[in-house]
Amino acid sequence: MNFDTIVIGAGFAGIVLAERLARVNGAHILIVDQRNHIGGNCFDFFDNHGILIQKYGPHIFHTDNLNVWTYLSQFTKWVHYQHKVQGKIDGQEVPIPFNLNTLYALMSHTVASRIEEKLIHEFGFGKSVSIEKLRKSDDEDLQFLGEFVYEKIFLNYTIKQWGMKPEEISPEVSARVPVVISRDDRYFHDRFQGLPKYGFTRMFEKMLDHPNIKILLNTSMQEIIDIHIDTGEIFFMGHRFDGKLVFTGMLDSLFDFKYGELPYRALKFEFENIQKNYFQEVAVMNYPNNYDFTRITEFKHMTGQQHRHTTVLYEYPCQYDKNDPEKNIPCYPILNPENKRRLRQYMDLTSRIDNIILLGRLAEYKYYDMDDIVARSLEIFENIFYTPSSNI
Repeated sequence: MNFDTIVIGAGFAGIVLAERLARVNGAHILIVDQRNHIGGNCFDFFDNHGILIQKYGPHIFHTDNLNVWTYLSQFTKWVHYQHKVQGKIDGQEVPIPFNLNTLYALMSHTVASRIEEKLIHEFGFGKSVSIEKLRKSDDEDLQFLGEFVYEKIFLNYTIKQWGMKPEEISPEVSARVPVVISRDDRYFHDRFQGLPKYGFTRMFEKMLDHPNIKILLNTSMQEIIDIHIDTGEIFFMGHRFDGKLVFTGMLDSLFDFKYGELPYRALKFEFENIQKNYFQEVAVMNYPNNYDFTRITEFKHMTGQQHRHTTVLYEYPCQYDKNDPEKNIPCYPILNPENKRRLRQYMDLTSRIDNIILLGRLAEYKYYDMDDIVARSLEIFENIFYTPSSNI
């Protein structure tokens, strides 16, 4: 078969674009992935105990984007789930992000009441304020709160998660850590929240169920694609390919690490089946200070599955190593000046080849939430591929 577009990577980004290209444009698509499954890091499956788990950590879909929600709803019904996270702080299990309930749980009523009044007066009820802004406040109580949250929740968690002290990483990271001035314990506040009723993998299978889409797993791009940087030509299985190559993999690997590796933080995952109905009160329990792992996830809270046993997941952050099977899952790009410089070099190299489109967290070296990458993929389709004369 002659393919109009080859998509490297069968994660959210590649699947959305392939679905649109086949179903709307009638194009013939080949999806290639080096893993043995579709779905990227959203891949889920039933373990040996019959419990639906997510292989690469918890993924809860949440968005305010009606178009994104409506699009995915063509392929799945939803388990409507409001995500809640707790953290082990000073021996107590308290809501994360830090909110007014957390405040009263960890401080005396007198101190908590005084700080609550100042938070509402300064920022307004229902608002969020970053811990950095609180730490720089002229008010001693608000400054104390900022330092408290920084020390108890942010500092050690960051060191474990990133392998660096907070001052060594991008300020964007600490800026994302809020104190929420409300008693709403939900982790997300988006209009639409939930999980595909029968799992992400089932949803992806429906998206890819089209005669024009072919899938090739257990195959690296380098096995079937050659890119000639000097001429800008792309070869597929030894023959010149004049269609589009949509690349969603690691950008540095596209050019055989010509300028060195773009570093990532990775995660090691350890699953444990427990012979009881539930292990913890919420889906995710964070451990900012004690233990080497950062969090424990219990999937039954998220999926609503009824089962007499439960399976939990321990996450251990580590430095990405492409040669170590326990550390070769790139999760979080590390944005610092040196890595941004290297990124620009790879972007400049890519710009020499007209037929390559970079899409996704790994290819763009940018962290995307799931709804953002769906929106980005739909945008790429509309702006680059969509042909008004296509039959839907």
